[in-house]
Amino acid sequence: MPVHATPVVAVVGPTAAGKTALSLDLAERLDGEVVNTDAMQVYRGMDIGTAKLPLAERRGIPHHLIDLMEIDEVASVADFQRLARHAIDDIRSRGRVPILVGGSALYTRAVLDHFEFPGTDAAIRARLEAELEAVGSGVLHERLAALDPAAAAGILASNGRRIVRALEVIELTGQPFSATLPTLEYAVPGALQVGLRIDRPTLHERIALRVELMWEQGLVAEVEALMARGLEATRTAIKAIGYPEAVAFIKGELTEAESKERIVIATRRFARRQEQWTSRDPRIHWFDWDAPDLCGRVVAALEGSPPPG
Repeated sequence: MPVHATPVVAVVGPTAAGKTALSLDLAERLDGEVVNTDAMQVYRGMDIGTAKLPLAERRGIPHHLIDLMEIDEVASVADFQRLARHAIDDIRSRGRVPILVGGSALYTRAVLDHFEFPGTDAAIRARLEAELEAVGSGVLHERLAALDPAAAAGILASNGRRIVRALEVIELTGQPFSATLPTLEYAVPGALQVGLRIDRPTLHERIALRVELMWEQGLVAEVEALMARGLEATRTAIKAIGYPEAVAFIKGELTEAESKERIVIATRRFARRQEQWTSRDPRIHWFDWDAPDLCGRVVAALEGSPPPG
């Protein structure tokens, strides 16, 4: 089969909606391999807090772009785009179907869509990073909101690295940072997106259960081990939801209950941002997260036939 005749399926939707399970079912049904599109699962040792699927639970399905880097390394969206597209080409060259899945909506879009990356300026970046250190990410986020409300809406006020990048691009190009984001036009031939719908109360319940499970699985011990490797000094890894909250608990700055609640709140906020990204994309085929024979319905839709029932 020609490489471009093989589809590329991306599973999208809010965290805790069941994307991982569906990706495995689709990989089994379509003879596929999974390509991670979660920005934090690239880090070795960050397993529980990122909900990284253990090797024993991957059903023998190859997974790509997981455990690539040490926690003190930084991968840009451009780096991820290059690595993911290489993985996609490799999988298709062997006649198998790439199944993209992960929580980073920007990364998924950067892989699938036309997305060019503006250059950088070391002097501007250094000045903005010094300002970030001096006044904090909240102040810079307010500036970004005034210059580019659309970009600010898609970036957490605590994500200093992305705020600095957005301000750098605005200063370099004279255009809004949002103007450099992916267009709704696939750059990867054969791309198809599958979205999972889930009602807000159920999603919140599943998020709370996930946080409890992470705690039971040993999130605190995982974070302690990462702190010994310099987690707090990292630029990107420490921003992963669950890790700064666990650090605060370990240091006695939060109680266990307070740490868990902050993780739940941060995860809910993240899920809303994921929904904002996907709600603007009319190309997504939507399915209820708990639909009977979900995988069969998805495969039928991808093949252009009506879903069963």
